[in-house]
Amino acid sequence: MFTFLLGISAVFAGLLVLVAKWTFDYFRDVKGLRRYPNMHLFSGISSLPFMLLSEKGFRSKKLHELHISGMPVVRVGPNSLSYGDVRAIKDIYGHNTKCTKDGQYVVTAGTHYHLADVVDKKEHQRKRKVLSSAYALKNLEEWEFKVADKTTRLINQMDKRCSDHGHNEIVDYKPWLNYFTLDAIADIGLSHRLGFLDRGDDRTTSLRLDGSSFESSFRECLYANSQANSVMGYCYDYYKQLVKLSKWLPHYNRLWKLNEGWDGIVLNLTTERLKRYQSGEKLDDFFTAMMHDKNGVANNLEFGEIAAEVSIMMNAGSTTTAIAMANVMYMLLKNPEYMEKLRDEIDHVFDEDEVVASYEKVKYLPYLRACLDESLRIFPPTSHGLTRTTPPEGAFICGEFVPGDTSVSISAFVAHRDPNIFPDPESYKPERWLGEAGKDLGQYFIAFSAGARGCIGRNISYLEQTVVLTSMIHRYEFSLVDPAFEPERHEWNNLHLSELPVRIRRRCHNRSPGK
Repeated sequence: MFTFLLGISAVFAGLLVLVAKWTFDYFRDVKGLRRYPNMHLFSGISSLPFMLLSEKGFRSKKLHELHISGMPVVRVGPNSLSYGDVRAIKDIYGHNTKCTKDGQYVVTAGTHYHLADVVDKKEHQRKRKVLSSAYALKNLEEWEFKVADKTTRLINQMDKRCSDHGHNEIVDYKPWLNYFTLDAIADIGLSHRLGFLDRGDDRTTSLRLDGSSFESSFRECLYANSQANSVMGYCYDYYKQLVKLSKWLPHYNRLWKLNEGWDGIVLNLTTERLKRYQSGEKLDDFFTAMMHDKNGVANNLEFGEIAAEVSIMMNAGSTTTAIAMANVMYMLLKNPEYMEKLRDEIDHVFDEDEVVASYEKVKYLPYLRACLDESLRIFPPTSHGLTRTTPPEGAFICGEFVPGDTSVSISAFVAHRDPNIFPDPESYKPERWLGEAGKDLGQYFIAFSAGARGCIGRNISYLEQTVVLTSMIHRYEFSLVDPAFEPERHEWNNLHLSELPVRIRRRCHNRSPGK
């Protein structure tokens, strides 16, 4: 008993020392950050208020409220600043910026960095060079048949659920889109058939390091890591200790256990594909393009790096696109006049018996792209501020000097709601993206981030969004079950919507997609 009390006393004493140090550093104010308004009373001494805000589920919405109320810069942690001024985009993320990814990417990384979390600029350039051919638009268009195949499988499932085929089924469209993006990226990236669309579930195999396997839910495991790190990832200095402590809480203990399932999924996918590669099987996919250059010269990647790239491909290559496709359908259903205008544009390029859209026919449709980008503007799938650190010598952001090694960011959710750039920002108005005026908005559109660290997968995302949306709108009439429905939004590492309940009716008597 005495030992227990002594231990508790030691913990409280340690906490008091930490709070005293943080308070001392706040008033000492070496960097002069006290001149910025705090997000919370205690934001200047601890990141805990921001972590608690993240736990609630929509930190970018709160930041938007603060920025729009007249706070262009908000201090969200002892060493972290959030910007509401769109000029910060170029200064923080632009091609010539000296800002680099900050400590969050270091503490949450695995044994090897992947393209999205590597910090060192030279290492990032090496990785981008290795992977750029795999993500090149030419390659992706050659793999369009894989997207068409998954679109056909999605249509087969939707046909079974049409209300005019003897059903009055309410369909949650959201998970089906996620099954689509997972099946598609697994095929494009690894020539692997997950079969989620055919089965209507996401059960898959996880592999342990000892070679044994177990069954996991792909999406549940993937999103567990995102949910946990969207909170813990902001505690840079004490991340590992906080993760250990959080496992005493049932909710977080469950998330970290599910994360083990995600590690096992990645290990299984990587191991299987590497065996096929080493056996000499010739497959046209992302993995092959990653393993050697166009001249056949091997890139000699370590297994850990290969697994890391497979992990981010299966994560970022599925989640954000599925969210984007669900959001644009929701926005069009809430704004039927735009749905009709888009359908008219699509119908003019479809052949009478065409079921799956040809990317060549639809990729340059101006109103289609406007509808996609306007949805991405209002609900960017990666909505939170992507944190960067200023160089040791400091940097000027929005014309004001910020000392070195300070974390800075601007949320896409915030930037896309600047009324000076996007008038009436909460309204869905695809027309704003048309013509020369629309081109001018591109510099403020950061749904895929910006600069050298911009999303390398944006081409494949647009390909999938374009083919699926046009094929669905041409074939079906969608309607919300409840016209007043609004999904809940949960901002983890991505801005997820809770569900999308719809009813579906065939528009015309196209031939069946399997013929």
